[in-house]
Amino acid sequence: MSPLLFADITVFVLSLLVGFEVISKVPATLHTPLMSGANAIHGVVLVGVMLLAATADSPLGYLLLFVAAAFAAMNVTGGYLVTDRMLEMFKARPRVGGR
Repeated sequence: MSPLLFADITVFVLSLLVGFEVISKVPATLHTPLMSGANAIHGVVLVGVMLLAATADSPLGYLLLFVAAAFAAMNVTGGYLVTDRMLEMFKARPRVGGR
C-alpha cells in the first residue's frame, strides 16, 4: 500500500467519524431537511469522480471510482426524492365541496 493511498484512506475514515458525530447531534426535526440537502450536494462527488476518471490507471482505481459514482448517484437521487416528498407535504390540499 502506497503512502498516498494510506493517507487518503485515513482522511476517508476520519471524515466518516466526523460526519457521524455531526449528524448524531442534529435534532430529529431538522434531520430530514439536512439529509436531503446533503444528499443533493453529492453532485460535487459526481463531478470529482468524473475528474478523477481521467487519471485512473489501475483496476483498483476503476473499482473505487465506480463505487464512488454509484454511491454519489444514489445520494443525489435520494436527496431529490426526499426533497420532493417534503415539498409535497407543504402543498395545499384541495378542499371538499369547492370551498
